[in-house]
Amino acid sequence: MLTLEPARRAGATSRRKVGLALAGGGPLGAYYAIGALHALGESIAGLDLTRLHCYVGVSSGSVLSACLANGLDTRELVRVFITGAPGDAPGPTMRPDMLFTPAVGEYAGRLARLPGLVLDGLWQFMRRPAPGELAAALVPIGQALPAGLFDNSRFEAFLRALFSGRGRSNRFDRLAAQLYVVATNLDTGEAAVFGSERLRRVPISRAVQASTALPGLYRPVRIGAANYVDGALRRTMHASLALEAGDDLVICINPLVAFAGTGPAHGKDLARRGMATVLSQTFRTLIQSRMQVGMADYPESYPRSDILLLEPDRDDETMFFLNIFKYRDRERLAEHAYQRTRADLRRAGTALERLLSRHGLRLDGKVLRAQGRRLIDARPAARKR
Repeated sequence: MLTLEPARRAGATSRRKVGLALAGGGPLGAYYAIGALHALGESIAGLDLTRLHCYVGVSSGSVLSACLANGLDTRELVRVFITGAPGDAPGPTMRPDMLFTPAVGEYAGRLARLPGLVLDGLWQFMRRPAPGELAAALVPIGQALPAGLFDNSRFEAFLRALFSGRGRSNRFDRLAAQLYVVATNLDTGEAAVFGSERLRRVPISRAVQASTALPGLYRPVRIGAANYVDGALRRTMHASLALEAGDDLVICINPLVAFAGTGPAHGKDLARRGMATVLSQTFRTLIQSRMQVGMADYPESYPRSDILLLEPDRDDETMFFLNIFKYRDRERLAEHAYQRTRADLRRAGTALERLLSRHGLRLDGKVLRAQGRRLIDARPAARKR
């Protein structure tokens, strides 16, 4: 689904500064965004996604924003994060096990504290042995639970190596473009904008590690004197950072929307699918509603800027029910997003052409009308060893 929000101030002149804001959504969000980004890049003449003015990323969106700001184009993103085909091009590729390394050190540290916590709880109960005090005495034992099930340090090391390649950098101040990676300061509940003046010296890979640390799933990331977790806790997309940077056109991608299916037909009775589906729908609804609140304010606050928002359709069963932890499903999801985005661009027609022309861009009708174009199959053939 493509939503256009043209600049409200008549006669506003574009300086042709284009920004990109990518929301999170876990692996699913990343695969969707890769497919959508490739469709945008090849279908809009004059748009180079590796040479934009400003990049903003939250959670999994921060991974892709940091890659694009470092010059990795969408073909390389497909290789690095989806196909992992070693013959496509040299360089590291991500493996799923990098995201699911048990936080063994966290478990050990918490277990070591357990005997003391149990004794403390028993002592409190013995001081007040009333039946109603037992639950209160057990509360301290909860501190023995780990702060996160997994440790994403291996993923940070992978990104550090990826950003250390020729022509790339793991430092915000050495990039040609502005890059903002948003996390949440767990100790204060405030948004932390890495890449801003105050947090500019933090390595990009560490900032992305913090932004992708979903509470409960990953342990918080300690940087300096603070603990950081997923940036989506405060706001879904933080596109205002690109608008405040003076971008005249901001392209936004939000991979998570609430599913609109109702009734038991075609498997749309979500309650029957269990807790995981119910929680997924709840999380998507919260994420989307917060994004809508922010987007509604942008036209009034930034009347000189055009905004282009891409999201899955509300009735897109593939985006909601696909198992993203299967290798084949990763390719299928990225391909699905690529094709749906192409269809959205075709439907937008004249309104999109008019908006793009203000920034020296245009739709490539030949590419959009071409039959049989695919994201995955079109990758370069493997080189012979």
